[in-house]
Amino acid sequence: MISPYSPAVETPSLPRTLASQVPIIPPPPPPPHSPNLAFPPSPSSLQIPIPPPPPLPPPSPATGAAPPHVFGLEKSHLLKEALEKADPVPGSREDVKRLLKLHKDRFRSDLQWILFCADLPSLIQEGPQCGLVALWMAGTLLAPSSGIPLERLMQMAMERGYSAQGEMFSVADMGKLAQEALGCQAELLCGGLGGPNRNRVLQHIVAGHPLLIPYDEDFNHEPCQKRGHKAHWAVSTGVLLGVQGVPNPGYAEDPELPGLFHPMPSTPCQLPSLPDESSPGAVYLLSKQGKSWHYQLWDYNQVQASNLQLTDFSPSRAADGREYVVPAGGVRAGLCGQALLLRPQDSSH
Repeated sequence: MISPYSPAVETPSLPRTLASQVPIIPPPPPPPHSPNLAFPPSPSSLQIPIPPPPPLPPPSPATGAAPPHVFGLEKSHLLKEALEKADPVPGSREDVKRLLKLHKDRFRSDLQWILFCADLPSLIQEGPQCGLVALWMAGTLLAPSSGIPLERLMQMAMERGYSAQGEMFSVADMGKLAQEALGCQAELLCGGLGGPNRNRVLQHIVAGHPLLIPYDEDFNHEPCQKRGHKAHWAVSTGVLLGVQGVPNPGYAEDPELPGLFHPMPSTPCQLPSLPDESSPGAVYLLSKQGKSWHYQLWDYNQVQASNLQLTDFSPSRAADGREYVVPAGGVRAGLCGQALLLRPQDSSH
């Protein structure tokens, strides 16, 4: 383009015969600081405007399961990056099937297996919110129509004095929070997950109700024994039972995993005899916790042992300069050997 302050450029005179047929407009001189081009454009390319490219087609609708709700994703670049790099998040049934195929060699071949599992969404924690995240996930089974935001659970826990920054070191306080926030029944289980409590826990999960469990978390999220130094929370909504025989009718064998049976939807079925406590490797819990959006498969006895040795507050937490709400009597009084059975308010069992 010629600056209005540049001297006018005279158009060279043309023969009348050519000027009347094809008007030619010379290109403007290049600006004084234009870069040297190896292939300068032709005059015609400067005269005829190039039409813009057509708009890109709209993106095709996404297929498969939606990604899990990730609390704090807008604030955490680390979580966002991890979610973007991860494989597509499978639905609950596909995730459970993947898990069972992965661990099929662990299952005793002398038993038949029955899977009871309620679908559960995933939620990733940010900070020490594992207990509140587990409660939020459980709440989708207890109050699915209304729901409650995690932010509200955290606000209530802090206002009631149960927590300073999202941590929950008291199963009793968790029960009170669940009753108030979710309007559900909450039964505090004491004395560990063994003995008479074992059948109560298994019947509770088989009925489709969630169980909140504190335990020590290992590097792979599985239960370990660190005397409470790695105290964490999980919610269990599924159980895999190894039985001598599958009751009929009401169960269908899995087409991909021979020896695995599922209760048939909308079909009355007789509950199987629960495996005896002295029978090792016959009961597995399906659980979720706030550091992964996948189900975890844990041997029941492993969870029981981890839950029963939560005795001490983590030294690293004690030295990190942050405030934590720990009940009188410490971690032993608040978590050790305890769990929470949650049921809808109108449930009769």
